[in-house]
Amino acid sequence: MKWIVAADERGGIGKNGGLLVRIPADMKYFREKTLGKTVIMGRATLESFPGGKPLPKRRNIVLSRTLPEGDAYEVCRSIEELMELTASDNTDDLFVIGGGQIYDQLLPYCNEALVTEIRGVFDADTRITLPRDLPDWDKAAESDTIEENGVSYVFTVYRRRQ
Repeated sequence: MKWIVAADERGGIGKNGGLLVRIPADMKYFREKTLGKTVIMGRATLESFPGGKPLPKRRNIVLSRTLPEGDAYEVCRSIEELMELTASDNTDDLFVIGGGQIYDQLLPYCNEALVTEIRGVFDADTRITLPRDLPDWDKAAESDTIEENGVSYVFTVYRRRQ
C-alpha cells in the first residue's frame, strides 16, 4: 500500500475541508500515479470532491463507519474489513489519499509514501505525521525544487526500511 499526499513543512494538508494550495503539477502527478488504481479515503475526502462523487477511472474505497453504500464506491467499516477486501490486490495498486485520520491510521500498513513537500508553513487545520519524521522511513528519491504560482515544492518518495 502507498500513501500519496501534498503537505507543508509541518505536515499541514488541508484547511476547511479543502487542499492547502492548488498546484496544477501536483494534481497531474496525483492523476498519473492513481489512474486505474485503487484509492482509499475517508468520508470527508469523498465529500470534498466535486459533487461529492468518487474519482473517475479508479476503484474508490471509503473507510467510514457512517457512510451509506454507494454505486460508484465501496465502503469498509474498519481497517480489518479494508485489509480483507484488498488482501488479493497488488499492494502497488493501493493508494491512501486522505484525509488526516485515514493517513495516520493507514501509514503503518504502507511501504511507500509519495509526498509533495510544499516549502513553507500554511494556515492548516488538518495535519499529519510525515514519514520523514519517523525512524523507520528513508528518503528514496527527490525531485529538484519546483516553483509554480508562487509556491515552491519537491516531489519526494519515502520507503519503509525492511
